[in-house]
Amino acid sequence: MAEFASSSLFFGAFLSLAAYGVGVFLRSRWKFALFNPLLVAIVLVVAFLIGFKIDYATYMEGARYISFLLTPATVCLAVPLYQQFSLLKKNAKAVLLGIAAGVLASLTVILAMSILFHLDHTMYVTLLPKSITTAIGIGVSEELGGIQSLTVVVIIITGVLGNIFAELICKVFRITDPIAQGVGIGTSTHAVGTARAMEMGEIQGAMSGLSIVVAGLMTVVLANLFAGFY
Repeated sequence: MAEFASSSLFFGAFLSLAAYGVGVFLRSRWKFALFNPLLVAIVLVVAFLIGFKIDYATYMEGARYISFLLTPATVCLAVPLYQQFSLLKKNAKAVLLGIAAGVLASLTVILAMSILFHLDHTMYVTLLPKSITTAIGIGVSEELGGIQSLTVVVIIITGVLGNIFAELICKVFRITDPIAQGVGIGTSTHAVGTARAMEMGEIQGAMSGLSIVVAGLMTVVLANLFAGFY
């Protein structure tokens, strides 16, 4: 199997799509929170690579073609935002304040947890961009002297958890306004959470898509400030 993987140009892409397809099937068959397609895909791909002793570099040779689609897929989030532009204009002030509050909350929690658990500065700045999209988060981590590969892992975990629990948290805290739901999900769990927001409704998806961009820009500025606090 390892020889086949190394000789097949699109092996990584095929494995990723097949694993995600299994996740979609499980989610449609059993409405269980942990049967999140992305989470299932990650577990299956890791298990497959370990089981057949295929190294990550071989897998990534084909999987990188899927990564190329990340940027255009994120840009496509502008479509539902355009469709809800009039609603955004009416609530622009509240939306921006909500995003700012979410960014500040995320950075403050990382600062508090780093102090509590006595993390070193490198680990602290590695965790600061946890709630923004990977494309921006890697740049922030690199600029601040963090560990980029670990930043990516933390960002993915944050997104997956948000995708799984976003709707439940909204119900627990009785957040029923679709704008508030979208802003909260997008600000805290970037594109992966936004996928869940789009399932919840068009308004949630549009506001979540906007929050990804604005929260990313705010984090770029504020992360540099917070990096000097610890």
